[in-house]
Parts: sequence; structure tokens; C-alpha cells
Amino acid sequence: MNKIELLAHALQTFSGMDQEAFDLSVPFWQERSYDKGEFYNEYKNVCRHLGFVIDGVFRTYYIHSDTGEEKNAFFFSKNQIIVSYKSFINQAPCNYYTASLTNSTILYIGYDQLMQLYTQSHQWERFGRFVAESAFNTSMGRAEDFMFRTPEQRYQDMVEMHPDIFNNVPLYHIASYLGIQGPSLSRIRKRMAQR
Repeated sequence: MNKIELLAHALQTFSGMDQEAFDLSVPFWQERSYDKGEFYNEYKNVCRHLGFVIDGVFRTYYIHSDTGEEKNAFFFSKNQIIVSYKSFINQAPCNYYTASLTNSTILYIGYDQLMQLYTQSHQWERFGRFVAESAFNTSMGRAEDFMFRTPEQRYQDMVEMHPDIFNNVPLYHIASYLGIQGPSLSRIRKRMAQR
């Protein structure tokens, strides 16, 4: 299966899009490779693309203004949509960074082309609604995780969402994402391994 076929299958699974509707988008998708550490989108830049991760892992993070500490908010990994959603939808500067944690490859589509597809196809409009709902659920889920779930439960959720993450991402990034310190992550991993 080539990359466009992989994307077509993923969008069919994600939003029920048929091949005819997907084919409208084929001329618009472009491939881009990222080196480890390269930015998908930077702080104060407008996110102009919505991407689909073919391989690799990205992180979204912000830098605490007082301490200079980096805090990870989201990971994007294989077969997931990557976008700085609020910046993308509003075409306004982003409040955080999104960077590749590994050598990565995405297929991406520009804002203007996606808006054009929305006007051409109800299936693309539905895709847009699903992306919005997914972004909302992810953001609310992260907020609720910190209110209602233990670090161990957050760890389990992260492993389900990003099964290969420990092969690709340093532990300090995972600890930051979970809102814990490195020693706590080590204890959680040890407990989970003993089950």
C-alpha cells in the first residue's frame, strides 16, 4: 500500500469517506520529511497545514515563561492527524511549538485547499467536523485526565494511543506529558511490568 492509499484508508476509517470524495483531494496532498527536532509549527507562527503522520512521532509543547521549562501537551504518532488546530482554524499565531521527536514523514494539505474541499463535498465537510470533534475530545480529555485520573491511568491511556512511544521518545518527554517526574515514571513502568 503506497502512502496515498494508506491515507485514503485512514480517512475512510476515520470519517467514512468514500474513494470518490477522497480522490478530489489527491492533487493537494504533499509529502514532507522532518529531521529529529525540526518544527512542524513554531510558537507565534500560523499553522497553515493539516498533516497525516506516515511515520515518526511529534510533540506539542510550550515553554513556561517563568522557569523556561518545556511542558509536553500532546503527542502525534503514526496514522494520526497532526495540526495545531486552533491556529489552523483561525489562521492565527500558535501558542506553542510542535516538533518532530524522530525522523518523520507526513502527508499534508494546505488550509486553502481543505476549505475548497469543504465547499465541494459533504464528505469533506463531515471530515472537518470529525477533526474538530477529535481535537475537542483530545483537549478536554487531557484536562480531565489531570483532574480525575491517576498518573498510572494517564500512562495506560498514552500507551494505548501511542503504542510505540517508548521505542522513539526519551523518558523525560513522556514524564513531562504525564505531568510527573522521571522517578515516578520509572515506578509506574516497574509496577506495570510486574502485572
